Amino acid sequence: MTPRPRTIPDEVILEAAGRIIVKLGPSRFTLADVAGEVGLSPATLLQRFGSKRGLMLALAESAVAFVDACFGMIRGAHPDSPLDALLAAATHMAQYVHSPEEMANHLAFLQIDLSDPDFHRLALENNTRILAGYRALLDDAVAAGELAPCDTARLARAVGAVSGGSLITWAIMREGEVIAFVREDLETLLAPYRAAETRRGKAKVRAGGKRRVASRQ
Repeated sequence: MTPRPRTIPDEVILEAAGRIIVKLGPSRFTLADVAGEVGLSPATLLQRFGSKRGLMLALAESAVAFVDACFGMIRGAHPDSPLDALLAAATHMAQYVHSPEEMANHLAFLQIDLSDPDFHRLALENNTRILAGYRALLDDAVAAGELAPCDTARLARAVGAVSGGSLITWAIMREGEVIAFVREDLETLLAPYRAAETRRGKAKVRAGGKRRVASRQ
């Protein structure tokens, strides 16, 4: 007997699960919440994923699988500047944080990543791929003359640390737009590594902006 085709693919369900978890948190959401989001029954989700934990593991696995494709898309959007691509990649997570409460739910998932061996394995792979993506962009930025020669492996780790830490700081301080907040911290980190020409160019842009503001006053 030929099984009936799935009317809603797993990818759609996992995207919905991600939205629900960010909204409610990993401990509060239920299979019924996700089922209602996609128009399926909780029993169908149970059949596909085995349990709420199984659904969350599938979501974590999909995040790992998406890392390389995400870097590819970001590179394609910034073909002329590896450094711009790096800043876009390092602020990508900020797109999915719209409030301090949502950041708290991301951190609740991180607690699971750190305490459950199955989730930790996936979190480690995810982080390893992200750091490799950062390092590749930093290597390209050095080759393109946007950054001075440096230890790109260490700088990639610093980019990852600032990117994640800045999100937490924003959730505490609650100042301005989250993407701008994270980007400013990243710019501060990268400033000493910028090639002299690039630093001069950015200084001219800032000075020009200040003159335009002054002329309007």
